[in-house]
Amino acid sequence: MRKLFFLSIIFFWNCSEEPKRITISKVIGSPQFSKAKLSLSDSIYNDNGNYFFSFNIDEYSLGEQTQKDFDYKLANSDKGQHIHLIINNGPYFAKYSNKFNQKIEKENNVILAFLSRSYHESIKNPNAYLLTKTGDNNKIDLNGEFIFYSRPKGTYEGEATKKLLLDFYLINTNLSSKGNKVRATINDTEFIIDEWVSYYIEGLPKGEVSVKLELINSEGNLIQTPYNPSTRKIILK
Repeated sequence: MRKLFFLSIIFFWNCSEEPKRITISKVIGSPQFSKAKLSLSDSIYNDNGNYFFSFNIDEYSLGEQTQKDFDYKLANSDKGQHIHLIINNGPYFAKYSNKFNQKIEKENNVILAFLSRSYHESIKNPNAYLLTKTGDNNKIDLNGEFIFYSRPKGTYEGEATKKLLLDFYLINTNLSSKGNKVRATINDTEFIIDEWVSYYIEGLPKGEVSVKLELINSEGNLIQTPYNPSTRKIILK
């Protein structure tokens, strides 16, 4: 009887351990690249759904590893700094050259390209991105407010599961304590973000993780704009 009682106490103590709490923190220590510039050197050429892009890049070098002032690890590309190419707010394509082809199935598209650090954090200065659209019947107004999802993305393993980059790209809008905000729901934990910076997520469980981003107004209501909200599923192994 004593052994049974002792084992039941151990079992109760193990089950009462609290799960990890999901948190987000600002990424501090990234170089700003305030003079970096991305622009089209020519119009986007479409050959039966195979789109050719040619960019000019100033004050930024593709292929280099980004030198940072923090010592924790974020998932990093061995190929270095690159361009994030996003089609209709789908998962981005990482491009390591300023000239490349991309297959796009649809005719009417919204295309966002922005410069990215080697660890996938976006460059947020006003000249570091390009927003355009394709298709003669494309009625989306590019002067509207937009939020585009960037990170986290895909599958993470080992050390990369400890801190995941949370990053998004805003167009024609700002965030503030009294204005627009981003509501980030990670699994069942909600965060209200009123500053457009990058964050890292900690405390995530292994397995499938859901990330939802919503651009909301000062009253907490969803802003009616294309691609809002955005939801992604990622895997931690």
